[in-house]
Formats: sequence, C-alpha cells, structure tokens
Amino acid sequence: MSFKRVPELLSGVLIAAAFAISSNAALAQNRQFSFAYDQPKSSGYGVGAEMFNKKLTELSKGTLSINQYPSAQLGTEAQTMQKVQTGDIDFVLLSTANASTAQPESGVFSIHFIFRDEAHAIKVLGDPVVIAAMKELYAAKIKGAHMLGLGSQGLRHVYGKKPVQKVADLKGVKMRVQATVTEDMLFPAYGAQVVHMPFGEVYTSLQTGVVDMAENGINNYLINKHYEPAPVLSLTEHEANNAALFVSDKVWSSLTDEQKQWVQAAADEVSRNEPTVAFKLEHEALGKLEKMGVKVVKDVDKSGFQQISKPIQDKLASDLGPNAVKVLNLVRNVQ
Repeated sequence: MSFKRVPELLSGVLIAAAFAISSNAALAQNRQFSFAYDQPKSSGYGVGAEMFNKKLTELSKGTLSINQYPSAQLGTEAQTMQKVQTGDIDFVLLSTANASTAQPESGVFSIHFIFRDEAHAIKVLGDPVVIAAMKELYAAKIKGAHMLGLGSQGLRHVYGKKPVQKVADLKGVKMRVQATVTEDMLFPAYGAQVVHMPFGEVYTSLQTGVVDMAENGINNYLINKHYEPAPVLSLTEHEANNAALFVSDKVWSSLTDEQKQWVQAAADEVSRNEPTVAFKLEHEALGKLEKMGVKVVKDVDKSGFQQISKPIQDKLASDLGPNAVKVLNLVRNVQ
C-alpha cells in the first residue's frame, strides 16, 4: 500500500464514521409515540388524533409523530388512563368522565345541564382559563401523567327500545352509565338504575337486556351500531361528552424544552379546533340515522331533568372538591 493513500483512507473512514453518527442521531431524534383512544378513527377522538399528529409533525419537521391505536386496542379508557400513568402508553385521549377513575374531581365535567348548548360547550373547551383550571385539577391527584388539552364528542343523549320524552320515562330503567359519582347521583335522581360496564360491552348488553338503555354522543351511537339493539334515540342533551388529552411523564421528561413546546402547541390545536369538528360529525350522524329509519325523539321535555339536576349541581361539585367547584363556576361564566 502506498503511504500516499493512507490519508485518503483515513479520510474515507472518518467520513463514514461521521455519516454513521449523524444517521444514528437522526434515528434517535425521529420518535413515534403511541396514542390510544377507545373509539373508531371516524370518531371525534380520531379527528383529535389526526389534528395532533399533523401539528406535531409540522412543528417538529417530521422528527416527532404518533401511531394511533383506536377502538380500545390498548384497553378500556380506565385501563389506558392507568397505562399512560405508568408510561406504557405515551398519549391517551379519553372522556373526562372515565378520567375520574384516577381523579374523581374530573366528574365535574359530567354534571348534567351545565353546558347550555353546543356553542357554549365549544367555547368552554377552548377557553384558556378553563384549560388551565382542568390542568390544575388533574395535577392535584394524578401521578405519572398530565393533561395537555381538551376535546369533545358532542353532547350525550339516551337510547334504547323506547322513547324518552320526559323524566318519568326513565323510572325503573336499567341505564348503562360511565363510572362517575356524577352519573351515580343524577340518573337515580331521575328514577333510573345505573349499570357500569366498559364501552365495548354496551352493544351486547343492550341486545341481551342486561341494560335497557345507554347514553352517549350521536356519532358514537352511529359508528358503534348501537342503533341495532337500541333503535330509538332521544335527544336529551343532558351532558357534554368531554375528553382530555394526557401525556405520560415518562415521555414528557424525555423531551427537550423545544419539543415540549411542539407537543403543547399540537394539544392546543386540538382544544381549539376538535370540538367544532366533533359537533359537525354529530349533525352528519343524525342525518344518516334518520335516513336509516332510526326513530329520533327531538321534542324531549328537558324541564323535569333540569329541575331535578339544578339543585344537585353545586352539591356534586362541592362533594368532589375545591378544583371541581372552581371549574363549575368557570364553565357557568363562559359566555
């Protein structure tokens, strides 16, 4: 070998080594996170996940992105709440009602008739002061994860084989509800018997008569085909179908300050824009259901429900805790 070629060979080795190092660094920087939710991709949750991923990918120039696990692939909402806390899931979008398994005060968002209408719900979920208060609420109790933003799947309604036109129609009805103190107090006040079960079991339970009725958003009722065992949808609008986006502390602590800003900005995008799209999905779903021949009861007399729930609202919030009281007052004050 010519000594003249040694510098050339060394140069080549150094270039190759530098390329390998830079490639490894690039691989280390390109991270894909797990993002779980319990509804199909065509739901409001799926919309939120897409918004989050688009913004995160854009801000990070492709170095950060998510892999979606819809339809409860990684567990029920209560299970994914636990898994994001232990760091087994990176991000989870789940109902604020089911987040109450980890922080009972989260049930404040499930108090009936505190959201006046769709426009009010959308404003509340995008309100920076409300978002900050909900972050404080979760931080007071939840370990291993923290809230980044809020979302929606519309308002909730009841459905079964019979119409509900007034509060008396719920007397003795076995109603599947989310596992919150709020639901456990309010539905019995209307005369119903509450039954808890994971969302994935609702279809069969309606079919077999384990429950007479369930309650959820219109799009969820449609895409999960609950209209098959429960062909009558009564538009009670009793509750907002709110959601919260959480990140595991394991992921959060591994991010640089700049990456944290990107993640938070992506979550802010969800809080600002997902609720509007979610309500649009609700309207579209209602149209599809009517075309399919589902009986939709639009003239529900809500006055009886409201009279029963109003005096319970403040007591519920007070029983839940000081953060819940603060959030309830903020919700009421959003114009």
